[in-house]
Amino acid sequence: MRRLTRTVAAAALATALALVGGCSSDSDKSESSGGTGGALEKVTYLTSFGNFGRDSYAWVAKDKGFFKEAGFDVDIKPGQGTGSVIQTITGGQADFGPIDLTGGILQLGNGQAKDFVAVAAIQQRTMAAIVTVEGKNIATPKDLEGKKLADTPTSVVRNLFPTYARLAGIDNSKVTWVNGEAQGLIGMLGSGSVDGIGQFVVGQPTVEVVTKKKPVVLPYSNVMQDLYGNALITSTKIAKEKPEMVKKFTTALLKGLEYSLEHPDEAGEILKKNVPAANPAASAAELRLMAAYVRSSNSGTAIGTLDSGRVAKSIALLQGAGALKQNLTPDQIINFDLAPKA
Repeated sequence: MRRLTRTVAAAALATALALVGGCSSDSDKSESSGGTGGALEKVTYLTSFGNFGRDSYAWVAKDKGFFKEAGFDVDIKPGQGTGSVIQTITGGQADFGPIDLTGGILQLGNGQAKDFVAVAAIQQRTMAAIVTVEGKNIATPKDLEGKKLADTPTSVVRNLFPTYARLAGIDNSKVTWVNGEAQGLIGMLGSGSVDGIGQFVVGQPTVEVVTKKKPVVLPYSNVMQDLYGNALITSTKIAKEKPEMVKKFTTALLKGLEYSLEHPDEAGEILKKNVPAANPAASAAELRLMAAYVRSSNSGTAIGTLDSGRVAKSIALLQGAGALKQNLTPDQIINFDLAPKA
């Protein structure tokens, strides 16, 4: 993993990728004729976590006209993690957004959220991880005991940590968590105020740029192999009342995802055009790392597919770890009728 990190991090040495508010592309603001010949349907989309390269595929779908061809005028706004994205969508302030699927299972199974469903996978494996840097004396999960970690309160990395700790042999009571804003987490690590941060594995290039040190990554997937990464969600109301609209939007978004993975440098430039503070090289580096998580041999040939058996295993793993208060079935969190078919 470190060799891969060194390879892609070279592309991101100029500056760190900034987390900034979203802004709409001027070319796609006004209503005009869509693919069906009518007015474009306005849709609000939340990214998963700010405007990092890992979320640039939505901007690509907008810039390349994939949304417009499908009949949508999409307003892209920066999300702030799984819990926040769910709340915003179920509250009616947004229509679609990606969340960490495991985080969604935890929210639903513990009565913290309801009225949402996943309709496509973005990543076939979880990218959640604890990231630190060399010099912190952290090489294994057990080394996290006695250390201070930072993340946003609603982050799936933080909320899934007790389960990760139990499976990895960590005494969770010996780990201290402090709150941090999304855009400030890597800076907190770089300043030495914390020993590690909640982060996705694709954030390694940016961590190395900001901290000027080699990242040390503890991926959750090492101990929880069946977990999906991000999944696209919508409200149960929209899924029920507008199933064809959901399918069309999902297809256009996944087209943007596939294009971004095939053209990471162009995707980085598109993000930069729409989010001026973004670093295109760092964005491209994130996408190159993310490609291995989007495509998986057990996901069939189509990007975005979700397997009921794997979701059931994820639920069973969380139940076995005592992380769920309620019993769940896969179809309570996934609408398989709307999800892409393998």
